[in-house]
Amino acid sequence: MLPVGSVAPAFTLPDKDGKPVSLKDFAGRKVVLYFYSRDLTPGCTRQALAFKAAVKDFAAAGAAIIGISKDSVASHAKFAAKEELPFLLLSDTEKTVLQAYEVWQEKKLYGKVSFGVVRSVYIIDEEGKIAAAWTKVKPETSVSTALAFLCPCSGN
Repeated sequence: MLPVGSVAPAFTLPDKDGKPVSLKDFAGRKVVLYFYSRDLTPGCTRQALAFKAAVKDFAAAGAAIIGISKDSVASHAKFAAKEELPFLLLSDTEKTVLQAYEVWQEKKLYGKVSFGVVRSVYIIDEEGKIAAAWTKVKPETSVSTALAFLCPCSGN
C-alpha cells in the first residue's frame, strides 16, 4: 500500500466508452478509488452493487467513485450496462496504474502462486494526496468502511 499522506500517482485511463479519464480531472474533489479483480464475478459484482447503493452518500460527502481493473473497455461496458453502474470504471490492461498503486501483487491460492489484483480502496483528498487506504478488503465491507471514513458522524 502507498502511505497515507503521499501524493496519489497520476493516471489517465479509458472508461467504459474508451474516453480518457485522468485523476487530475478530479482536482479539488475527493475520490474513492477502488481496485478489483474482474468484471462480472460474484465478489466484484457485490462490491460494485454496494458502491451503486451508496453513490448518493458518496456524492453528499463530495466524493467521486472510480473502479479500476485490468479488464478491457468492452468488458467494463458490459459490466456497467448489466448492473446499471452510475460511476466510472477504468480499464488498465497494461497494469501500470495497478502497479503504481501497489495492488498488482503475488497471490497464493491452494499452494499455487500467481499475480493478480489485491482488492483495495484508496481515498484521495482534494489536494491529490492519499487520505486513507485499505488492502485485502472484503466486498461486503469496503464500501461502508470508506463511507465511514468520509462521513464519521453518519452512523455508517
